[in-house]
Amino acid sequence: MTLTSTNICLTEYPKGLPTEETFQTTTTDVVPAGDGEITVKNHWMSVDPYMRGRMTGIKTYIEPFQIGEPLEGGAVGEVTHSGHKDFKVGDWVMTMLGWRSLFTAKVEDMQKVMLQKIDPNMLPPQAFLGVAGMPGLTAYAGLYKVAELQPGETVLVSGAAGAVGSTVCQLAKADGATVIGIAGTDAKCKWLLDHGCDSAINYKTSDNMTKAIRNAAPGGIDVYFENVGGIMLEAALNNMKIFGRMAVCGMISAYNDETPVPGPSNLVQIVGKSLKVQGFIVSNYSKYALEYFAKLGPLMASGQLVQQETVLEGLDKAPEAFLRLFSGDKQGKMLVKIT
Repeated sequence: MTLTSTNICLTEYPKGLPTEETFQTTTTDVVPAGDGEITVKNHWMSVDPYMRGRMTGIKTYIEPFQIGEPLEGGAVGEVTHSGHKDFKVGDWVMTMLGWRSLFTAKVEDMQKVMLQKIDPNMLPPQAFLGVAGMPGLTAYAGLYKVAELQPGETVLVSGAAGAVGSTVCQLAKADGATVIGIAGTDAKCKWLLDHGCDSAINYKTSDNMTKAIRNAAPGGIDVYFENVGGIMLEAALNNMKIFGRMAVCGMISAYNDETPVPGPSNLVQIVGKSLKVQGFIVSNYSKYALEYFAKLGPLMASGQLVQQETVLEGLDKAPEAFLRLFSGDKQGKMLVKIT
């Protein structure tokens, strides 16, 4: 018996912002699991900003995607065939083999990257791609391990309505911080005010970001969680307290630049204010996953931490979902429901 998978592949390494033509749909034959393998039918998949860096053809901290090969990313699905003693038909798993409807792979190989059983009765399965998955751990690691948040501090978050940013805001608020979120629509700002933010700034309607942040936090910022870069970083630097800390998770404003743009003109403030500025990659903090889950459970049970989602249905919508990360046409975690 041979099965068929539908896949999404790259047609090129894009220059600047990718388009729908950057992606193509293919089909491949899939042989059901043999010894040491499992076959998984994907039900949900994630699109994330870091994937843009894998579309350059250049190795960074992770290998680039290959032209004509199925893309990769977080996914949750159901085991349909098993040749491995630790997995049975009907088990749900989280893997890094998204952007396809079906696959067979060796368990040993997947365990080197990410393979985890999940319980769809504990949380909605897609939550393991968001608040209970990589974005949630990113928020936790950046806020507590990199920025070393202390109770009562003031926290500024750019990209605050995204999957990572919204989790940062809610975690910080639960620990007694004053939280200021930056987002791009009034609707996103309203959601933030309802879910952990004391103030929310719409950067698209703000004439002066430095002033807007100062109005929200006249005493200054202790912790800045950076997801955007550009003018956000410059405005944050202008408002940081002495010995402030910056956890630099991403700079999505620059991901599609064809040529480097000049950096903020005020980086010298890092010296004058004795700031700690540290970039980080979540894979370096995987040892804190259980610690994060222990914190997450009670917060979700009490309603202090919720996952906001934007869902597109059908694998063919994956390119659109990915592109909407950069247009801002989404709120919370961007997901594709495959089945």
